[in-house]
Amino acid sequence: MNKERIFNVLLAPHVSEKATLVADQGNAFVFKVAKDASKLEIKKAVEALFDVKVESVRTLSVKGKQKFFGRVAGKRAGWKKAYVSLAEGQDIDFLGAE
Repeated sequence: MNKERIFNVLLAPHVSEKATLVADQGNAFVFKVAKDASKLEIKKAVEALFDVKVESVRTLSVKGKQKFFGRVAGKRAGWKKAYVSLAEGQDIDFLGAE
């Protein structure tokens, strides 16, 4: 997998209360990923970018919410989320602080 595709597959880490609980309890991390990314691509991208061993990847599509902007109805874009479980003893340090 080339480096350009790695950065196109992984868009950002997803930070929320649920993602924090999953990271603390299950040694898993949550990422926003490209809609067309497969589980194998996500696994290879995380292993290449963070130099860790990935055990499993679970994906789901988050549907966009319908919102009203004054009288005008609009819709937020949907996106794809991936739960990445790491092998025992592996960790991802997003801040890069030692």
